Amino acid sequence: MGRKKKINPNKKIISFIITFLMMASGVYYLGLNYVPQKWYEEQTMMPEQSEAYYVNQWCTSDFGRKEAILWDMTRVDCLAKDYAIEFDFAKKWAEAVGQSLYYSKMTGKKPAIALILTSLIDYRYLKRIERLDNDIKVFLIKAY
Repeated sequence: MGRKKKINPNKKIISFIITFLMMASGVYYLGLNYVPQKWYEEQTMMPEQSEAYYVNQWCTSDFGRKEAILWDMTRVDCLAKDYAIEFDFAKKWAEAVGQSLYYSKMTGKKPAIALILTSLIDYRYLKRIERLDNDIKVFLIKAY
């Protein structure tokens, strides 16, 4: 019969401290424990709808113009006073970034994304946008 290996309590404490420091520094994060670096404007809406539904609900006539057509026949989902806003589901975050930057350049307005989150796991895509370290305004639409 083998003997049980005795674990040094100091190793447990050191391991806990290292894990805590890694999490606090942002080097390490878990999908569901993620807290965004910035505070975002959030809006909760009905789940499992089309992108067009969220554009229609969010981009009202007193806020901006829906489906604004630019001279090159591209369409900005919502053209507001200060922002050219692209709406997309979280998993299409990279497309949203590219489109918002393009629409910003074409309209002279600031780039913005309305990111549609359909589950808690979608926050990982928000983290990817944050890593870009750019000036894209992010609006969150919670659809879960």
